[in-house]
Amino acid sequence: MALAACRRYLRLILTIGNINTTYDSEFSDFTVATNILSFDYSQSKAPIINHYLSSTHSRTFAMAEIPVFPKNLKDYGYAFDDGGKLRKLDPKTMEPTNEGFDFNISDDPQYNQKRYEALGEVINQYVYELLEKEGLKRIPVPKESNVPLELRSFVFACDKAFTSKKLLILIHGSGVVRAGQWARRLIINDNLNSGTQIPYIRKAKQLGYGIIVLNTNDNRRVIKGISKEIAGSEDPHRHMQTVWRDYIQSSHAEDIAIVAHSYGGVCTVKFAIENSKEFKNRVFAVGFTDSVHDMPAIGCDHLIQVARNWVASELPLDTTVDCASDDVPCVSAGHPVHEMTSWSCIESLFKFLEQRYCNRVKNKV
Repeated sequence: MALAACRRYLRLILTIGNINTTYDSEFSDFTVATNILSFDYSQSKAPIINHYLSSTHSRTFAMAEIPVFPKNLKDYGYAFDDGGKLRKLDPKTMEPTNEGFDFNISDDPQYNQKRYEALGEVINQYVYELLEKEGLKRIPVPKESNVPLELRSFVFACDKAFTSKKLLILIHGSGVVRAGQWARRLIINDNLNSGTQIPYIRKAKQLGYGIIVLNTNDNRRVIKGISKEIAGSEDPHRHMQTVWRDYIQSSHAEDIAIVAHSYGGVCTVKFAIENSKEFKNRVFAVGFTDSVHDMPAIGCDHLIQVARNWVASELPLDTTVDCASDDVPCVSAGHPVHEMTSWSCIESLFKFLEQRYCNRVKNKV
């Protein structure tokens, strides 16, 4: 039990304490000003200030000059090849080469970091487009509001998300990742399969699920230089509550499964506690991937019964891993790296969901 507590604490530290330390961190806690839609910054009284936004606060620091970065992959000189890997473009043929992303293109480390951050915002839009190509549509959060759509948050849902009795909710972790992503670092340095939720979406469609992709880190907008919280999506927990209230609660979904990575597990546990009756009646399975949640002593009996946590481990996939007696069962994700857990355990996780679903159907008869 002590070993399990240490492991959980370590995962939490690696998840939350790794903010803004290295360029390839999934958890860098900022959103560069270049991604804030098309708001007018010309009226700003402090044009040399660059805004760094997190789900809970904003940070600023002064620079002598704010570099302007491209707004699309092609202008960066990159593209994803047929295998989903980010590759440099040949300047003559404009076809992907075998060269991957080059972080150190300048002697100025700060410039390299900011370029990486800006590329990440381009990646956000690219992944949104991938979600739309999979047939998902962007819907506003909150659903009803006098606030313009561009100043609200949003999630992605397939056409049958609110009419199907079988529903899958995907929840990413903390930091810079947005809807459809597990880890930005993997998208840029590994491939789209490991870094995005696209494989989960395709698998879920094959199995007949309706699908909703949450966007829990989309919490603020900058308007004329002022950072403001998005009403109904002020933080990841409020985002999940609003999405459930506005869309899921009134849907036809009777059998709901949740897949939550890292801090997404914290959101799930909190929601389960605060909405225990709804959660117990409708959620039949929860697949955590290296979740950093802390399970309270009371109020989570149903969650413990229906959930499993695939944790980062060098042990073979699905090998039992020591965990606290009052926690959900933990098994190895078959990979020691936190960000890789969702990809490495996908087949096992869906097998678990389907077993839980079959048992639920049998119990209804």
